[in-house]
Amino acid sequence: MSKRLEMKFRNEDGRLVTISMDDPKYPVDPEQVKQVMDKIVAEDVFTSNDQSITEISHAQVVERTVEDVTLEM
Repeated sequence: MSKRLEMKFRNEDGRLVTISMDDPKYPVDPEQVKQVMDKIVAEDVFTSNDQSITEISHAQVVERTVEDVTLEM
């Protein structure tokens, strides 16, 4: 099972932009996440489709479980 922190933003076109981080320190500290997201917006670090990221939308932790299927050969 793996976890991923997804930070969701809006760009100048209003489209949703996701920046992800694998295996975040758990439990995730909401205040730290917000600080990082505020800094990303303030410093205009990333673009999406040549559009600046202009606002924070939300953040979420996504958990993924992969189960192999054994195939008889």
